[in-house]
Amino acid sequence: MNAPRKLTGSKSAGVDVVVATAHTRPFALHIDGITLSGLLAEPNGDSRALLVALHGHGTTAQYFAGAAEPSLSLLELGASLGFTVWAPDRIGYGASIDAEPWLRAMAPQARLLSDAIDRYAEMYAVGAGAFLIGHSFGFKLALAMAAEPLKTTLIGIDGSSTGLDYAVPFEDWPPKKQPGERGPSWGPSHLYPPATFDPELRIIAPIATPPPSEGTEWPDDFRRLAPGIGVPVRFTIAEFDRLWAASDEHYAAIRALLTSAPTVEWSVQRNAGHNISVSW
Repeated sequence: MNAPRKLTGSKSAGVDVVVATAHTRPFALHIDGITLSGLLAEPNGDSRALLVALHGHGTTAQYFAGAAEPSLSLLELGASLGFTVWAPDRIGYGASIDAEPWLRAMAPQARLLSDAIDRYAEMYAVGAGAFLIGHSFGFKLALAMAAEPLKTTLIGIDGSSTGLDYAVPFEDWPPKKQPGERGPSWGPSHLYPPATFDPELRIIAPIATPPPSEGTEWPDDFRRLAPGIGVPVRFTIAEFDRLWAASDEHYAAIRALLTSAPTVEWSVQRNAGHNISVSW
């Protein structure tokens, strides 16, 4: 794969956006008075489907772009396999950094992103439909989006670093940092390319904090949303994720709630911390 380069003509908070080359470019979509900046990777031929990748707290669309290590780019991988991959900057990041704080909540974000997918599908070919990929809070959003109908055909969801039960009670968050860790939301530093934490690559960003109650309410929100999710769902938990429970009992509880999903899969990603997509 080609080495990373700077793309001209696209800036976020005054800094040139750096991405892995080949298929990936800056992309913005305007919806309901909000500009969703982000990155788009397109295949050389017709698109098999649209993969929408939703990042978590404290990161940007660069999370999926392999900025620290090009071989880790989900955007490039997806495009090379014939898919269009769109990684929008969520509300409060990139071009929407100054959006009204209430839009950071899960429900309004989910509605706006669903409308954005439908708008995209009106303008561009999406093949078999849309597939949601989410990390952490982005996975919560994907689950919330799947529980409500989209005009665009929804194929499925593949998400990481979110579940039903926290590893420690939410009122005790964050877990205490352990020796050798970058922090509890990262795990051991050696699991990531060293450049991951380079400010110039803009993988890490100030957290656009949602309403404080959402963390505490998530297990109940998931129980409410789960019966309405009627597509295949895959959960991945990192071996060194200290934020979420990783056990057969946890999976069984999740599977019991997703009564309408035709398939539910669960896997543990070895040698990875919470931020799986930027780890080795």
